[in-house]
Amino acid sequence: MTSSTQDTRQALPTAAVSRYNVGVPKTSSPRKHAQLVTQATHWLRYRYGCGIVLSEQYCATGEVPDVIGWQASCQSVLIECKISHSDFLADPSKSFRLHPEEGLGSKRLYMAPAGMIAPKELPKHWGLLECKGRDVQLVVKPSKVDLRTQIGLMKEMGLLLASLRRVEVRIEPQTITEFLKWKNRMAEYNGGQLPHGITASERESNPYLEQ
Repeated sequence: MTSSTQDTRQALPTAAVSRYNVGVPKTSSPRKHAQLVTQATHWLRYRYGCGIVLSEQYCATGEVPDVIGWQASCQSVLIECKISHSDFLADPSKSFRLHPEEGLGSKRLYMAPAGMIAPKELPKHWGLLECKGRDVQLVVKPSKVDLRTQIGLMKEMGLLLASLRRVEVRIEPQTITEFLKWKNRMAEYNGGQLPHGITASERESNPYLEQ
């Protein structure tokens, strides 16, 4: 090897090696998004107290929420998951963002990796959840203003009905009503008594059926 060749190689810049990239296997974009959706679903159910949570369910409304949940007061909470800043910047161009009165969610939040979205970039009244590994932090609380209009409420109803229909298709030839009465059948098989550890339907704590 000549001296000139050695000088040339020494002069070439070397790219910095990221310890993060070396230590963590690369994950595809769909998988990263799916991981955020799973975390958002868990957060709504166990941290925010939503009794009903749906993720990535399609219906005729046009909007396919990443995750949406409902609390006992029937207030809905929408979470949109973003894995890149460019994805976040593209979101406002969607029709239901241009016309937020047509959107879903009484409260609305974005979920993204920590540091990806600056709080000042958020649309008015939106909240922000940040993920660091498995840890989810509410960085910006959503506004107390109810963003859902009558149009949004009807779209949510359509989403719930479409989801119920999917359940019905999977349990046919039973109807949903018959499926929900499985405890009655269990009591019949058990001499009129429910097996130990199973609560009668009329004693269940279900705020969605309480007046």
